[in-house]
Amino acid sequence: MALTTPPIAAKKPHSITHHGITVTDDYAWLRDRGYPEVDDPAVLAHLNAENAWFETRMADQQGRIDTLFKEMRARIKEADKSVPQKDGDYLYWIEFEEGAEYKKWWRRPVAGGPDELILDEVALAEGKEYFRLGAISVSMNGKLLAWSVDDNGSERFTARIKNLETGEILPDEIPETLSSLVWVAGDRGIVYSRANEQWRTDNARLHWLGQPNESDVELYHEDDDGFRVGSSLSANEQWLIISTSDHETSEVRLVPAADPLAHPVLVRARETGVEYDVDLHEDTLFIHANDTHENFRLATADLSHPGEWTTLIEGSDDFYLTGFDLFRDFYVTEGRVRGLDRIEVRYYDDPARIEPIEFAETTYSAGVGDNPEWAVTALRLSYESMVSPASVLEYDVVTRQLTTLKVQEIPSGYDPSLYTTERLEIAARDGTMIPVSIVYRKDRAAGGPLHLYGYGAYGIAIDPGFSTTRLSLVDRGFAYAIAHIRGGDDLGRAWYKAGKLERRTNTFHDFVDVARGLIARGYTQAGRISISGGSAGGELMGAVINSDPDLWGAVVAHVPFVDVLHTMLDPELPLTPGEWPEWGNPIEDKAAFELIRSYSPYDQVRAQAYPPLLVTAGLNDPRVTYWEPAKWVARLREVKTDGNELLLKTNMGAGHGGKSGRFESLKETAEEFAFILWQLGVGE
Repeated sequence: MALTTPPIAAKKPHSITHHGITVTDDYAWLRDRGYPEVDDPAVLAHLNAENAWFETRMADQQGRIDTLFKEMRARIKEADKSVPQKDGDYLYWIEFEEGAEYKKWWRRPVAGGPDELILDEVALAEGKEYFRLGAISVSMNGKLLAWSVDDNGSERFTARIKNLETGEILPDEIPETLSSLVWVAGDRGIVYSRANEQWRTDNARLHWLGQPNESDVELYHEDDDGFRVGSSLSANEQWLIISTSDHETSEVRLVPAADPLAHPVLVRARETGVEYDVDLHEDTLFIHANDTHENFRLATADLSHPGEWTTLIEGSDDFYLTGFDLFRDFYVTEGRVRGLDRIEVRYYDDPARIEPIEFAETTYSAGVGDNPEWAVTALRLSYESMVSPASVLEYDVVTRQLTTLKVQEIPSGYDPSLYTTERLEIAARDGTMIPVSIVYRKDRAAGGPLHLYGYGAYGIAIDPGFSTTRLSLVDRGFAYAIAHIRGGDDLGRAWYKAGKLERRTNTFHDFVDVARGLIARGYTQAGRISISGGSAGGELMGAVINSDPDLWGAVVAHVPFVDVLHTMLDPELPLTPGEWPEWGNPIEDKAAFELIRSYSPYDQVRAQAYPPLLVTAGLNDPRVTYWEPAKWVARLREVKTDGNELLLKTNMGAGHGGKSGRFESLKETAEEFAFILWQLGVGE
């Protein structure tokens, strides 16, 4: 029997008081007290009822969903493989077979010999509703493979090891990992980090092959609940690098990879607000740090005095140094100038010799790709733009020539000459100029529908890259725009700082002001704008529909972080202590409490008309717990004054990233776009 009314969540009085301020939360019961196990019948009944309502309301859109999915799938080359890359004695690549959701990992000897299937994700995922490969790592001698798998979306991975010579799966099994898998001690051991009960990696541990997990050695333990620990190898593979950090402070230790039980070398003790990362060339440390300039400098230090840093590349207001890669004979820096990617080859023996890699387009996304070997003369690079499909390039360091190795193939056809892309700057209300990347068909009617995407948190930049799914909107007359709002680091570290803590609302204002600027320039009209964002970008969606509901014609909020206040008040939740440098600590700081409450989307829901809204959640999501979107939708249903669509879809067997598999995930994108087209009245 078809449902005729949406589910209405029960209200159960609940409140909290901090700093003399009482906040009511009548939907707090939607958090299962046994979480991360969710088996409360009332909670499950409500989520299932919301899913049934989603299915009911979207039923008439199934034809449109099928059409969108078919065209999205037709743009994917189903039988596809990566460009092989040499690492030691082998060439490695991945392949997708026709119709396969997951990939296979292959290699063959450089000296000649048959192809070897080293990991089959298709077989590993068989019979599973969800599958995600975490880490994958071949031992230095090429004889062993370590990998980890999450099969429910909880991001707790189980690591296994395979003998590549015999095909035997070794009895070693390491549960609850959340990290890379690093081979050390002549391939006799693996360094990993284990997630504790709060889903925090507060450790670096050493597992000896063939030994029980109980004998694993804790190489480092982090006592600060806000910090996370990770491990990697130096580029020359001689050092184990153990790093610990939160969102604004870091600390690094070095251990000989051949002797992981040796006493670690502390590079420099943590100092609040100072972030740094390290690699080594011979006995020289290279340190990427923000201690003298917020846009980072590159410094060096002698291994014998690792805390004494000498500047190699000064920090700059104009150039944001995002990272570096060391090779035997040269090194590479990456960064951005006014938001545009810049890659430079530099030399150890001549600091003045700087060779930037030039690209043809005026707006693009480019980066250093997979370059596993130490002694190379050519670099793999990635490149794309909003009109140029993703490419794999090779840059010859000696001749300074770029060669295209592969361009993303779109089987159903794609003509880049039909499209144009622009880089705009639109003034925010405080006068700051906000970059906007936009793409549309050259034959698009002025003032038509426009989709605006934003994120704006954690210093994560949104690159102006290519998307095959996006074409399903653009080919229907949409312009597609990315607002490079403050909170990301698109224009440098100051851009990030201007959208966090006490300046968090700049992020929301920027997004709204970009929309108004696009209207003023004739790109679209109020009410003809669809918007989307996920996680912290979902928080953005919640904030802007509270503040400016009339601007938006359709809104999609994926796993939205909308209950900011209650989450930041709960230090037992997995991410909370590590998030305080980003949002503030409302437990200890009344000003932070009041500020977060003033913009937290759940707390600011009010009696007004809201635009049509599609919300997604993941039952096993450890990042944005399922009850945040569930509570938000419940409160919206209670108080909003309009009759617009409000739909909640909870993936009952997935986590933060939604469904796994390259085609299953496309189905969710097809649902999202069908909802947008439906609500904006755009036909097939």
